[in-house]
Amino acid sequence: MTGELERLRRRYQDHEPGLLGASRSYAVLCPLVEDGDGLLFEVRAPQLRQGGEVCFPGGKMEPGEAPRDCALRETEEELSIPREEVALLGTPDFICNQRGFLLRPVLGLVSPAGLQAMRPSPAEVAEVFTVPLAFFRETPPEVRRYALAPQVPEDFPYDAVGIPRDYPWSHGQVEVPIWHYEGHVIWGMTARLVREIVR
Repeated sequence: MTGELERLRRRYQDHEPGLLGASRSYAVLCPLVEDGDGLLFEVRAPQLRQGGEVCFPGGKMEPGEAPRDCALRETEEELSIPREEVALLGTPDFICNQRGFLLRPVLGLVSPAGLQAMRPSPAEVAEVFTVPLAFFRETPPEVRRYALAPQVPEDFPYDAVGIPRDYPWSHGQVEVPIWHYEGHVIWGMTARLVREIVR
């Protein structure tokens, strides 16, 4: 095997495929509580980016970190729930965001002791609340959509790549599910994960 082929083999033989060109990955814990009958949510602290929004505990994955380890670490940092008090149940489908990052959900059951130990960090969490899974099953979300439209620069080299100026660039669409629950709005990527879980 030539040197070049050997380098390719070493690079890809144990490679875990990811999103080509992804700049970063995040992981969240989707925490089930009360014997799996409800989901636990956070409200982001007002001083944070996207402050006041409802989310699951989670954050940016560190180099070499598995989604489950990131989700448990972030949950412990944000809510003080010890990782040993979360029984991991599996990994739902992930989200590929149009901005070029992956959101990796991890489903876990928080024990009663974990809930008793919960102390939200004021620097990151304004509030926590739970929603029964039955609510999501019985209440269809409001669904809004927005278009993703390409904006091709004027100086794109159409002639060099061999395509006409009226080339049919791909367009896309993003669905935004929205639930209203007791004064809280659960929407966006968090709601998309909820919808996947309750399906």
